[in-house]
Amino acid sequence: MMRLKRGLVPLFCLTVAVALLFGRGFIPYGRGLPAFSAMKKPAEGEMITLHYHERPPYYMTGPLGVYGICVDPVKLAFSRAKIPFRWEKTPAKRQLDIVKSNQSKDCLIGWFKNPEREKFAKYSHFIYQDKPTIALARADNDKIISNGPLDRTLLNSDLVLLRKNGYSYGPFIDTKITLTPRQEMTNAENIGMLKMIHSKGADYFFISEEEATALITTSGLLETDFKFIRFTDIPKGNKRYLLFSKQVADEVIGKINFALKQLATTTPGSTENYE
Repeated sequence: MMRLKRGLVPLFCLTVAVALLFGRGFIPYGRGLPAFSAMKKPAEGEMITLHYHERPPYYMTGPLGVYGICVDPVKLAFSRAKIPFRWEKTPAKRQLDIVKSNQSKDCLIGWFKNPEREKFAKYSHFIYQDKPTIALARADNDKIISNGPLDRTLLNSDLVLLRKNGYSYGPFIDTKITLTPRQEMTNAENIGMLKMIHSKGADYFFISEEEATALITTSGLLETDFKFIRFTDIPKGNKRYLLFSKQVADEVIGKINFALKQLATTTPGSTENYE
């Protein structure tokens, strides 16, 4: 029987220990969340990629990973449903192209539902409902007035609407926005749009109230430089959904939906955001 030299024993033991430690399966279920110790390593192609972009307060990256008012219920739902996932930061416009291509199992977080998107994607149960949509404008812009009907603003030829390419503002605004005589299209993220309003590159853009508050706070601009334009006929806030590529099986989406609905009754303070 072969004997190890005395100096090689500790090295041999260390090698075995490392092999045992790192040979065990481990599945990351999103940064900041623990793995399920009883789960096996997911099969090839089973992992779902969750795409997000920095957009406070909906999606943000911090020391413990990705979080936000749309992200948090999604992490819990995937974990409860035991669906493996990973995060990927992806520009918003690119996200839709990825789902349209249907080359892999992908999921977009917090998107609105509209007929065009339903042609190439699958939707989940909604994950959050916004406060009513507002418009954000410069505080010294006297051409735009709050507390009136939406049409009064949209049909005003003295105003320039700043509009993001590829974005839906919900059915109510989407059906009326085509009537706007002056529009400036942009690919900029919200922080860029805010700065365009501040520099008078346009007069206003649509945004949810909770997002507008977070945006101004983190922009480095003065809160007093802006005003919220509210509308008397705007309905309740739009619902936000998970948007899946068609590669994701209906059975998997069903498990996630079940978990989302469970969260509505078990998570304190969440019932107002779920049916």
